[in-house]
Amino acid sequence: MSRDPALTRRIFATLACVLIADLLLVGCVAFLLRPWLAPVASSLPAGSGWLAFVVPATAVLVWAQLRYTRREALSEVDATVVTDETHPNLVARVRRLATGVDVAVPTVAVSEAEVANAFTVGTPRRATVVVSTGLLSALDEDELDAVLAHELAHVKNRDAMVMTLATFLPALAGNYSLLADLGLGKSARRTAWMVAIALLYVPSAAVIDAPIFGVRYTVTYVLLVAFVLLFGGVALGLLAMPVISLAGRLSHDREFVADRAGATLSGSPASMASALTTLADTPVAPDRDARAVDGVKQLCFLSGGFGKGEEDEAGALDSLPISVQTHPAIEDRLAELRDVASELEA
Repeated sequence: MSRDPALTRRIFATLACVLIADLLLVGCVAFLLRPWLAPVASSLPAGSGWLAFVVPATAVLVWAQLRYTRREALSEVDATVVTDETHPNLVARVRRLATGVDVAVPTVAVSEAEVANAFTVGTPRRATVVVSTGLLSALDEDELDAVLAHELAHVKNRDAMVMTLATFLPALAGNYSLLADLGLGKSARRTAWMVAIALLYVPSAAVIDAPIFGVRYTVTYVLLVAFVLLFGGVALGLLAMPVISLAGRLSHDREFVADRAGATLSGSPASMASALTTLADTPVAPDRDARAVDGVKQLCFLSGGFGKGEEDEAGALDSLPISVQTHPAIEDRLAELRDVASELEA
C-alpha cells in the first residue's frame, strides 16, 4: 500500500499542531505552578531548568492522551474487547487483513449498537478496531472485508494515531472538567478544588508582591484564582481551535485514502462502494436511545457516529462551537471508488 504524499503532509502538520498545543498547555500549567517548581528548576544547570519539566511533562501528556482517548472512546460506545473464543470469525478476519497490510494485529472490540459504523483508535503497535453489531449484521463478507481493510489503512498510515491525539484537547476544552471524568460527585469535586486552591496559597508568594496572609495578598490571590477558573476554558478553546481545524481537514482527506486502500486490499472496489451505500442507508431502530454519541464521530467510517443512523455530512468536531467538515460526501467517495475500479481494470 503506497503512501499518499498529500495525506502525509497533512498528518505531520496536524501532529505538529497537537504537540505545540500540548507544549503550550504544559507551559501554562508550569507557569501557574512555578512557586513550587522554581526552587527545583534553579538547582538544575543554567538554561535547562524549565525544559527539564516541560519536555518530560509533554511526553507524559502525549502518552496519557493516547490511553485516555482510547479508553473514553470504547466507553462512549459501550464497546467490549473480543477474542478468538467470543468472535472467532471476526478476529480471524482482522488478523488476515492485518497481515496483508503489514501492520501489527490490532485489538478488536464490538459495540452492541444497531447503528452500523466502525472506527479505529490507538497507535500502529497498539491499535483498536471497533465495529458495531449493526455493521456486522448489515454487511456481507466481502463488504465487511472492505470496511475492515479501510480501518487498517488508517493504522498503516498512522492517521488513526494522530486523530486519537487530536481528539483529546478539544474534548478537554469542551468539558473543562477532568475531575468529572474521574467519577467524583459534586461535593468531592468541590473539596478537591478547595484543597488544590488552599495548597497553592502560600507558594503564591513568589508571584504576589505583598505580605503573606495579609488582606492585599489574599485579595490578589482570590482574583488570580478567579481569573484562571473563568478564563481557563477560553484558553483551552484557543489552543484547541487550530487542532480542530487541522484535524477536521485530515479526517476529511484520510477517508479518500483509506477507501482507496481498503478497496485495493480487499480486491473489490465494488464491495467498498456497496458497503458505503448500504451503511449510509441503514435506518435507526425505533427503540434506539435518542442520545447521540458524538465524541467519536470524526473517527468513524461514516460521520453519523454511533448515535445516528443517517449520514450527517457536516460530521463536525462537536466539542467546541466551530464546524469543520470531517467526512467527504458519500457521492464523492463513490466517485473516487469508480476511479479506483477503472485503474484496477486497466
